[in-house]
Amino acid sequence: MSGVDAVVRRNRSVIPGFGLTLGLTILWLSLIVLIPLAALFLKTTELSLDRFIVIITNRRTLHALQLSFGLSLAAAVVNVVFGSLVVWTLVRYRFPGRRIWDAIVDIPFALPTAVAGIALTSLYAPSGWIGGLLAPFGIDVAFTPLGIFVALVFIGLPFVVRTVQPVLEDLEGELEEAAASLGASRWTIIRRVIVPSIVPALLTGFALAFARAVGEYGSVIFIAGNLPNISEIAPLLIIIRLQEFRYADATAIATVMLVASFVLLLLVNALQRWSEIRTGRRT
Repeated sequence: MSGVDAVVRRNRSVIPGFGLTLGLTILWLSLIVLIPLAALFLKTTELSLDRFIVIITNRRTLHALQLSFGLSLAAAVVNVVFGSLVVWTLVRYRFPGRRIWDAIVDIPFALPTAVAGIALTSLYAPSGWIGGLLAPFGIDVAFTPLGIFVALVFIGLPFVVRTVQPVLEDLEGELEEAAASLGASRWTIIRRVIVPSIVPALLTGFALAFARAVGEYGSVIFIAGNLPNISEIAPLLIIIRLQEFRYADATAIATVMLVASFVLLLLVNALQRWSEIRTGRRT
């Protein structure tokens, strides 16, 4: 066998079964993701542009969309901040019960959303443990947009923690020691060494938490109160429109949510890519 043939054979068999696995991957993603999304867009094309605009600009629809996306963004930002603090504590410190607290972070993953919603409602209702303490101060959580925000923070926290945690654990301690030996203060090390290294992971956690919050339904409807133009989220409005057999309205709202989510996630991924290039790291 000549040298050229050997090179061709090596290049062709780097991953055994690559053609088959690639084909199965594309087929599976098409069946699960691409085809349903394409069907949604095709269903939307049955609406005239005027009808589509009328549906989307309806006061109730606009409020539901603003509430869902606004609170999802706010919850994702809060989870990035406090999730980073949780990760820092779990990774950098050793204390009794650390493994237990580390496992508690995953509870929103395993807990059924309906159970989470009932638990949060019971806790933050005016007669609940926390709600009863806040009621004398005029702070209502359950059955208000604030309750939705609490539920979205609850279900989104693990996405940030589990995304950032392995990156912080793998961060080389020699970098911090070298910075300290050059006279950098602790805050300078955090700002110039640690934060740039975990920014791509933070952005990934933010995107995952935001995506989960936008589509969250089960844990929100119990604590939201579901009042039109007050505490009604977009996923619930889609369900209501389907129950009313107003399929065109439901399709239009779903399409707007899909496009808006895609654009926001695209921006986050672009920022993540820019951060990876700038820091020379990949998550």
